[in-house]
This record gives sequence, structure tokens and C-alpha cells, in this order.
Amino acid sequence: MADDNTPWDEMSNAPGGPPKEGPTVVNFAAEKAKRADPKARKSQFFTATMLDGKDVPVRNWLVAGLIPSGTVTLMTGDGGTGKSLLALQLATACALGKRWLGKTVAGGRALFVSAEDDEDELHRRLADVLDAEGAGFDDLDQLALRSLAGEDALLTELDTRTGKQKATDLFSELDAFLTDLAPALVVLDTLADLFPGNENDRAQARQFIGMLRGLAIRHDCAVVLLAHPSLSGIQNGTGMSGSTGWHNSVRSRLYLERVIQGDDEPNPDARVLRTMKANYGPTGAEIALTWRNGVFVADEPETGLDRGARRSKAMRKFMELLRLFTEQGRDVNSRAGRYYAPTIFAAHPEAEGITKNAFADAMECLFSQGAIRDAEVDRHRRKTTIIQEVE
Repeated sequence: MADDNTPWDEMSNAPGGPPKEGPTVVNFAAEKAKRADPKARKSQFFTATMLDGKDVPVRNWLVAGLIPSGTVTLMTGDGGTGKSLLALQLATACALGKRWLGKTVAGGRALFVSAEDDEDELHRRLADVLDAEGAGFDDLDQLALRSLAGEDALLTELDTRTGKQKATDLFSELDAFLTDLAPALVVLDTLADLFPGNENDRAQARQFIGMLRGLAIRHDCAVVLLAHPSLSGIQNGTGMSGSTGWHNSVRSRLYLERVIQGDDEPNPDARVLRTMKANYGPTGAEIALTWRNGVFVADEPETGLDRGARRSKAMRKFMELLRLFTEQGRDVNSRAGRYYAPTIFAAHPEAEGITKNAFADAMECLFSQGAIRDAEVDRHRRKTTIIQEVE
């Protein structure tokens, strides 16, 4: 086989390389010359056979299943939900080698960069976090902080003519500092302060995330970028921020949201952290949290019996409300929008505290069981799709 030292111009004759006879579409001699050019990209073309005999790399996680290392995780949450505090708890857990929300965290150095909170606010929040961990500031020699509040915090500059971005002096300063720090985690708070472009521009979003991913790769760390969701992202429960380019460019996305039932918030201290995207693991996971004494604490996990009972209740109530609405001549549908059944049912006075997400889960179960169906009907001389009970 061809190993890492095999000259590119000899690879056409190397075992596993292109056949000796016949032309090849790759000019290996030219590729070899590119590799010697200091101006060339660091990435290189290689044949898959060069991987033969090498150990398959182990995937590294900062938090298994939630936050992968070597890439960017986007954590969104509306203003005031506590995403900055939650991320500061994560950085502290990383520096102390402790658990976060009941999850094991790969220990190591951490950097928390805030463009929103000043040093006094970071001090106050850290005091609460350390009190909850039973630790002191003298235990946090592995955590570095920086407040950019009140300063120009942009990490890139945008050329409005070409739409391309280049690193600012602050980005270069951050890059150099990470070289010395060798962190396991970098938290950047928040996107709106750090990014100079249009959040609805997909190309700009992808380029910015690409530059942050370059940091994650170069320094072999997890980068967690905090952001506010758009209004539509809040309303439809996805927590999306601006263009879909943000969601599509990252490899993991978490969404911290309040627990709302209809128009009410029964417990203002309750939150849910949802896994909205996980290229390297399952999506749909939820961690129920409660704010206590200045920090977020994970609630006791539901048992399988409790979960089954909660789903059964939501399915029963979904059917009751669907029948009620049908009797009243009121249509609901299974698509997001004004007549989305889970949203309407969660706001109903007889919802019994069942949330929109619980109704959405119940609706999918009822569809899979064949208890309900999508039906096309005529309404005001137009075709529309509504949910109907299967007789």
C-alpha cells in the first residue's frame, strides 16, 4: 500500500493506487508540487488506500452525545432564558473536571469570552456556580475569562463588495491565545456581537462558522457559540437563528427554552435544553432544568413508566380536543402555522397542563397508530388539509 511518504508521482504504480496501464485523471506530480508550496492550502488530495492499516480515529466529545470536540456547537436561547449562565456552568465544569447537568464533561482548560456581561457580572455568576460546586476561585486556574462588554467585539470584517470575511485583530489575538492555552472548550457569547454580517445571509453564516471551525480544528477543542433565535424560531419551537445556514453549518445545535403552556409559564424557573441537531449522535434528547440558587440544576429523570403515562395522557387529551373542535366546526392541521393542532390544543383551557411539544409527540403517535389522518377538504372554495379522526 501507499504510506504517508509515498511520492505522489509514484502512487499510480503503488499497490492500491490507480492501475499501471491506462491514463489517470490525477496528476500526482503536480499534487506533490502543491504540497511543497508554502502558499498552498493545508488540505491535500489523497487516495483512500492511504488509510489502510491506520487506526480509525476515535470521536472525541466534550459532552458525549451533546457537544463534540473539534467543531462548533450552536446553543440558542431567547434573551433572559439563561444560556450564558448555562454555558458558564459548562466552562466551570470543564475546568474543574466535574459533571454538567448530570453529564460527564471531558476535563481541561476552558475559555469563556463574553461580549454581553462585564467582569463584575461574570464574577457574581461564577460565585454562584462555585458555591453550587462546593469549590472556590482558587480552584479555577484552568478557566480563562474575557469580557468584551462595551468594546468592538467583532471577530471578522465584512467586505461589502465581495461579501467575504476576514479575521479581525481580535480574532488573531484569540487564535494566538488559544495556542498557549490549549483549551478543551471555548465559549463565545454571543453571535450578534461577534458577527458583522447579515444573519439571514446563508453564505455569510457558513463562512463565519467555517472560520470558527478552523479554530476548533487547529486547537483541538469544542467551540460553543451562543446565539439568540429569530422570532419565527421562537414561535415554531425550532430555536433557529436567522438563515438556515447557521443550523446547517454546525455539527451540533442545542436550544434552551422556557416551559410554556398556552400563553402561561407555570414555573418561571423551569427550562428545557433540547438537542435540535446532532450529526454524530441522536437528536430529540431533552434535559429538564430548574434554576435554583443562581444556577441551573437538572431535574430528576423520568422513569419509563412516568414517560408512558404522560404520553398516554397527551394522546387521550389530543383526541378529546380534536373531537370537540370537529363538533364546533373548527379545523386544525398537522403542519406548523396558524392552525397547527399542538399549538392550539396547548393553549386551550382544557389542556390540563400538556405542552405543545407533548401534543406534537402525541399527534405523531396517533398518526402512526392510524387513529388520525390528514384529509383534504373544501373550505371557502379552496382545498385545505385538516386532521380527522379515523372512524
